[in-house]
Amino acid sequence: MKALNAVRDNPQLVIGLAIILMLVGFGLLGPFLVNPRGARVGTATVDQPPSWKYPLGTDTVGRQVLPTVMVGIPLTLRIGLLAGAIGLAIGMLFGFVAGYYGGLWDILLRGAADVFLTIPGLLILVVIASTLHGAVNVNTEGLVVAALAWMYPTRTIRSQVLTMRERGYVHVARLSGMSGPEIIVKEMMPNLLPYLAATFVAAVAAAILASIGLEALGLGPQNEPTLGMTIFWGLYYTAVLRGLWWWWMAPIAVIVLIFIGLFLMAAGLDRVANPRLRTAR
Repeated sequence: MKALNAVRDNPQLVIGLAIILMLVGFGLLGPFLVNPRGARVGTATVDQPPSWKYPLGTDTVGRQVLPTVMVGIPLTLRIGLLAGAIGLAIGMLFGFVAGYYGGLWDILLRGAADVFLTIPGLLILVVIASTLHGAVNVNTEGLVVAALAWMYPTRTIRSQVLTMRERGYVHVARLSGMSGPEIIVKEMMPNLLPYLAATFVAAVAAAILASIGLEALGLGPQNEPTLGMTIFWGLYYTAVLRGLWWWWMAPIAVIVLIFIGLFLMAAGLDRVANPRLRTAR
């Protein structure tokens, strides 16, 4: 009954989760229905429009677009999850330390986040990825994107901790002899779980967007068909000018679905974490 009420009261979260699970299921279970070998170069007739034989057509290097997108979905999501998880972990550490302890820790950690936020993130990522050009794979790209995925979580988590540390149950825990780390882990983190979940989803979306930006510039994994690299190869072979719309439209449509799903999930989790939104409804 509670689950049904949750579905009724928070359709955004349910719809967003359903979209992401559908895409993940297509990426993981698709190989049982579509031969993933079609994502390899030279396995199909080049530049074929969508047909019964090639449902989403083929590209100029002889790859079928359907299996290419199917293989690219989990690769792109892996980059986002890896970078988002690392960024959130660092952001949690910095945010809780800066917000709870304040003083010099707050000045240093908040200052570092503020400084990096003023620098164009894509520019830094381009410089880092350029130095690794030729040695970039999916995991390496995830680490590169994670290098700048911690600033926003640090600021938002710090702001939440600043308000929480003045609440009564934190004062009671402090007077009972609990140490700072114990208060953070046992008292603060459980109360921030919905907010941290929403922050993680937002971090994953930002990481995917950053990775697609790098890949569209040709700085992604050259030998792995992520969604961004599929778009890059379409631009490289002038698919737009040559009218090969199926080559670039399919990965863009999947990317749009990913962002819609993540946006709805973040909005739904924000409603769980924010009592004002629940009350407004």
